[in-house]
Amino acid sequence: MTFSRRSYQKELLDADSIPFADIRQNMKELDFINTYLGGHAITIAAFKDLCKGKNKICVCEIGCGGGDNLVAVKNWCYKNKIELTITGIDIKEECIDYARTRKTASGAKWITNDYKKVSFIEKPDIIFSSLFCHHFTEEELVFQVKWMKQNSKVGFFINDLHRNFMAYYSIKFLTALFSNSYLVKNDAPLSVARGFNKSELENLCKEAGASQAKISWKWAFRFVVTYKH
Repeated sequence: MTFSRRSYQKELLDADSIPFADIRQNMKELDFINTYLGGHAITIAAFKDLCKGKNKICVCEIGCGGGDNLVAVKNWCYKNKIELTITGIDIKEECIDYARTRKTASGAKWITNDYKKVSFIEKPDIIFSSLFCHHFTEEELVFQVKWMKQNSKVGFFINDLHRNFMAYYSIKFLTALFSNSYLVKNDAPLSVARGFNKSELENLCKEAGASQAKISWKWAFRFVVTYKH
């Protein structure tokens, strides 16, 4: 395994014919990983930075999966007395069906579609993605960053993986020991191999016209890209 370049090997989750029970187990375990390895905390910190000074905010997540990130955002807003409007977009109908059962379901808008085909009557204040960008090529990501920039009023952020050997072998070891999902066991380390280094993210933002975006490294092996209008 080499980490000098991104892997373009497709993840199992990108296939179209995965049984819903397997997707459900995958989403449950990703929620656990995000909770205990700091993924949700990173999302909340980036969200908090962009919504500073506001008591009412509209947020949209692209590639929302089962909605666990939006649950974390909603819980934080509730504790901090911030009125929140939620939109979640995912191309997989099974993921959106699962998201509808979460605590965010009341008042949330869920869209089953490719995010590129979605247009807003009123743009959300904040658009974000978490563990979504690594599924795409550089060319697709340049478009994605442009889309997030053009469709957000306050700004956007990206929470994704730092590609390196320690992150790869650590998650490979942990999921081999504790995971009950063949999707997680295969895709978690592969996601790291499909992740990024800082210079790649800088180049993507520059090509997308968002060169002023702030790129920060966070434990455990995440990069956060934050852009404010």
